[in-house]
Amino acid sequence: MIQNDTIIALATPSGVGAISVIRLSGEKSIEIVDAFFQSVKKGKILGNQKSHSIHLGHIISNDVLLDEVLVSVFKNPNSYTGENIIEISCHGSVFIQQEIIQLFLKNGCRMADNGEFTMRAFLNGKMDLSQAEAVADVIASNSAASHQMAIQQMRGGITNELKELRTQLLDFAALIELELDFSGEDVEFADRTKFKELVAQITSVLKRLIDSFAFGNAMKNGIPVAIIGEPNVGKSTLLNTLLNEEKAIVSEIAGTTRDAIEDELIINGVAFRFIDTAGIRETEDIVESIGIKKAYEKAENAQLIIFIIDPREEKRKKRKEEILLIQNRFPNKRLLVVANKIDLISSEEAAVLKNEIENLIPLSAKNKTGIDILTNELTSLVNTGALSNNETIVSNSRHFEALNNALVAITSVQQGIDLEISTDLFSIDIRECLRHLGNITGEYDVDKDILGHIFSNFCIGK
Repeated sequence: MIQNDTIIALATPSGVGAISVIRLSGEKSIEIVDAFFQSVKKGKILGNQKSHSIHLGHIISNDVLLDEVLVSVFKNPNSYTGENIIEISCHGSVFIQQEIIQLFLKNGCRMADNGEFTMRAFLNGKMDLSQAEAVADVIASNSAASHQMAIQQMRGGITNELKELRTQLLDFAALIELELDFSGEDVEFADRTKFKELVAQITSVLKRLIDSFAFGNAMKNGIPVAIIGEPNVGKSTLLNTLLNEEKAIVSEIAGTTRDAIEDELIINGVAFRFIDTAGIRETEDIVESIGIKKAYEKAENAQLIIFIIDPREEKRKKRKEEILLIQNRFPNKRLLVVANKIDLISSEEAAVLKNEIENLIPLSAKNKTGIDILTNELTSLVNTGALSNNETIVSNSRHFEALNNALVAITSVQQGIDLEISTDLFSIDIRECLRHLGNITGEYDVDKDILGHIFSNFCIGK
């Protein structure tokens, strides 16, 4: 939280590479580097150069040439942190990286903490807190969907959603506070009809953002998909085929899979977490029973369920009952019924099967046929329309909690208006709602421990 010093860190991943970037930020960063930088153009002083300019030269210490470098100059306030920033692009030798960093640590710098550059950007008003958190999400994004959500947030998605509503609520709060000052005069400054409309609008926006969290969190961390079915229907084979590797043990012996096996796969820009579970059947084996219990638990926690059936004639007797049982057990889950081992039956039998079971997906995991139909169906079930329309999607659990708290407060305001209770009572709830909304963007004073927790999840150098 100390901002009057100069920090330094390696901004690129540690290890050997073609180039490395070392970043400094602070009032004296340009001055510190200037003392050891010798431009190829004689007499050039970095402090006299324009902001957003790049200079070729050498880092020299005690007449020893450390490296030929490119130095980028960014002057306050037009920089990422709002402070003077220097970025040194050097050769990617670990030795060179450490020599340069150690040089500046001995001459006025200290090592940056995790996320300290972005924390300084927030503290200097270059971005709000929700945008700062989105920086970490952009770096961590591993799919097109999670990247798009993070970019939208970094550009001020949730801030823009709440800004106008929060401003209006602040205006009404000020008028209500004014009424309290003139309580003995029995005057009314805040139009109650407009105030009701505003409260209803805020409630609607909060509910929409809260409802988006389940989708946003799943898109960010991978949509969980449970693969369930009886033993030996090909659950593990399907997982291996989807992942294109031998992740799960495949055997003709029923009950081979005893525990859940998970792995992630990106399909059409969306991350899915596939979970292979133990075969569901009646058994007296204690270990297998535990695996079956876990299978149901995984299905309960998943957003999508792939229920695999065996298409062969001898397996058909209780097929519809089994599907109905799964549908009834997980009524709120999206269910895909897959007939694996379709290569073991005739085309006529396959046609009969498709007529029997609505929306059936026939495939052969072993022969890798029909897999594209399944993957296309999976992505079609995911609501990516909100992403395409650039809607604000909440994926941050801290924002989710603050929005829920704000909703509780604004609901109390609504109840106070409906019951026509004293203004001074529901004005407390208005301030509480404003506080929770302000905590999302950092417009209210944010506890130092909370800031420390947020930025500790960043990588050093960002």
